[in-house]
Amino acid sequence: MKFARFEKDSMTGHAVVEDNKLKVLKGDFLTEVAFSGQEYNLDEVRLLAPVVPGKIIAVGLNYLDHIKEFGDRPVPENPTLFLKIPSTVIGPEDDIVLPKDYQRVDYEAELAVVISKHCYDVTAEEAGDYIFGATCLNDVTERVVQKADGQWTRGKNFPTFCPIGPYIVTGLELTQLDICSRLNGEVKQSSNTCHFLWTPAELISFISKSIPLEAGDVVTTGTPSGVGPMKPGDCIEIDVEGVGILRNHTVKY
Repeated sequence: MKFARFEKDSMTGHAVVEDNKLKVLKGDFLTEVAFSGQEYNLDEVRLLAPVVPGKIIAVGLNYLDHIKEFGDRPVPENPTLFLKIPSTVIGPEDDIVLPKDYQRVDYEAELAVVISKHCYDVTAEEAGDYIFGATCLNDVTERVVQKADGQWTRGKNFPTFCPIGPYIVTGLELTQLDICSRLNGEVKQSSNTCHFLWTPAELISFISKSIPLEAGDVVTTGTPSGVGPMKPGDCIEIDVEGVGILRNHTVKY
């Protein structure tokens, strides 16, 4: 199933998307799919980020080719984790705001998963029971700040640096999906999630050993090689097979 979060006449809600129709839901869509009886055409609403996460647990260095494109560093023994704070989240077609004194702001195409329920200390074999579905995420990064700090918190967490969407899709084989980014229509990243060093289930298990995950939290899974800078006026698209296209434009602060 394909789920969207939308705004219509100052009202926000969740819906199941079928063709170009939104079938509006009532209650918590993560626990029960209950239809309200309302329907809208897709072109009648504004799509929002499909979930409002309490936290975003992000993973770096999960594709070998991306590890190598920033130098001949060793493959980490465990997943490399960092946080993106909820205030960075924007939805499809929202603007990515390049900071006032930015030097290099990069796109990073990622598959992300949405957690369905409280998840703590689970095995990789159990982790699938805690994944609601998949979405696209752009892990926008101020690369010069990241390098200067020697860690990733500040460079990853400027406002608008976490576009998510356009949908959450259930039932996908998460380790067999094509993923790409396009900058102004030109393909910049092109890979498949079969190249993960750690699968989403393995990541969730690793995270849950120390950090409890809650319903609506987002775990993102790293980016393949080909990341690069954006400038004002650019259009960046993150395209994950089966999920859809997350499109945003860049503007100067």
